[in-house]
Amino acid sequence: MANLASTYRNQGRWKEAEELEVQVMKTRKRVLGEEHPDTLTSMANLAFTFRSQDRNEEAILLLEKCVQLRKQVLGPQHPYTISMLEALNEWQLENMEIRA
Repeated sequence: MANLASTYRNQGRWKEAEELEVQVMKTRKRVLGEEHPDTLTSMANLAFTFRSQDRNEEAILLLEKCVQLRKQVLGPQHPYTISMLEALNEWQLENMEIRA
């Protein structure tokens, strides 16, 4: 299901991608727990889908949570943590520029 959501996202089929990503994230939270790396990947994927739909506030809030949990679970120097932190910083900067 996660792969299909990714395919939809890559095709610009945002609503379909979002629906599947929400399902995947909920299922992973229930089965694996909120702090499991796979759940965090699902969370990040959903944030990127929000961002692609110009739902910047939702995307930033979700990615902030993802970064916080990745720091706790994987550590602040882990490549996944760093890449999400970089994306978050970029999104926050762009969001501030849009508001200005």
